[in-house]
Amino acid sequence: MQVSVETTQGLERRLTITVPAEAIQSEVKNRLRDLARRQRIDGFRPGKAPISIIQKRYGQAVLQEVASEQMQRHFYEAIVAEKLTPAGSPSFAPEALEDGKDLQFAATFEVYPEVEVQALDKVEISKPVVEISDKDLDKMLDTLRKQHASWAEKKGKAAKKDRITMDFVGSIDGEEFEGGKATDFALELGQGKMIPGFEDGLIGKKAGEETTLDVTFPDDYHAENLKGKAASFAVTVKLVEKQVLPELNDEFAALFGLAEATVDALKVEVRKNMERELKQTVRGKVKEQVIKGLLANNEVDVPSSLVAGEVEVLRKQAMQRFGKNMDPSQLPELPASLFEEQAKDRVKVGLLLGEIIKVNELKVDEKRVQELIEDVASAYEDPQEVVQYYNSNQEMLQSMRNVALEDQAIEFVLSKATVTEEAAKFDDIMNPQQAAN
Repeated sequence: MQVSVETTQGLERRLTITVPAEAIQSEVKNRLRDLARRQRIDGFRPGKAPISIIQKRYGQAVLQEVASEQMQRHFYEAIVAEKLTPAGSPSFAPEALEDGKDLQFAATFEVYPEVEVQALDKVEISKPVVEISDKDLDKMLDTLRKQHASWAEKKGKAAKKDRITMDFVGSIDGEEFEGGKATDFALELGQGKMIPGFEDGLIGKKAGEETTLDVTFPDDYHAENLKGKAASFAVTVKLVEKQVLPELNDEFAALFGLAEATVDALKVEVRKNMERELKQTVRGKVKEQVIKGLLANNEVDVPSSLVAGEVEVLRKQAMQRFGKNMDPSQLPELPASLFEEQAKDRVKVGLLLGEIIKVNELKVDEKRVQELIEDVASAYEDPQEVVQYYNSNQEMLQSMRNVALEDQAIEFVLSKATVTEEAAKFDDIMNPQQAAN
């Protein structure tokens, strides 16, 4: 076998490989003899047809089959010999295939880039330090109470957090418009679900009142024909209700299926859940900064084949999110350009973390793997059952090992990076948008 290597552009390589005719012909003859023993040819007893007839009937197909296999085999022998690491599958371009002649073909493919991780000390991390206060716990308990709230009729004026049931008809320049009419529409005031000014105009109204709300649709409103338009809504308030929260008592605690249905046990469980979610969120924020720091301080060439693979992964994930309640056949094909930059970054990060793992000989910490599994399992009713499921499923277990090893690589970067701890509040970390408002 003769091999020559050419760098075409960037990470692309082209191998030109020549396979001696003898290697091809020998295998072709063996297969034709085997066919002669098995094929039934009219006019001849089974296995007695002359090899010349078998050659004429099947020779070209066998030659193509052997050539294809030889290209695969010699390609892999060549990349081992040349110490090349392909990223993605090669494309083969054989010259005209002729019986009795050497097989020459070109294999074009991309290789993994040489990666050297640098400037870890220039990665700057701001790590939130958060204590869950009694006030945070009380607020979470209030959230749980609101989730189990009931509504009671209110005789007075509507206020924020009250619920109004109403009929309304919207018009623009005196003409009703499509989608601007509703009957027995229930709206909790203060949620900001309607266009600006609509909810504010209902505060102070009582059941039985009629009012007209003059509002303007935002310029970025989703309906093109309504963007920026001034509209009037004729509203009839039919019912005003106030929210009634359940008492925080043992009866309320019993709703959550705890082994011990007491308020104290509920507080312990809620705090534990808050701590778990906080830990995951802080870890995610720190990891995001590590990744940004790695990308900012390290230029990496990325194989287009790997980027294309990541694009497909991201595209499928997006389609699954968009199409949860839709017929998949009705969903549009999302263009690759939407995901290309994110896909490139994901490939770069994978290459950088992979290099950190290799150079520093990081091995999976099995104790960490079990801690991760137990952390996931703690959110379920029967954690031990979930732990057993992970440990008995090799695919799930390997997935968790990959997560653990990636976390170890992230921690290695943190050990070299400049890390500043900053005190933060629970709501600032867990509900940044609400905190900003």
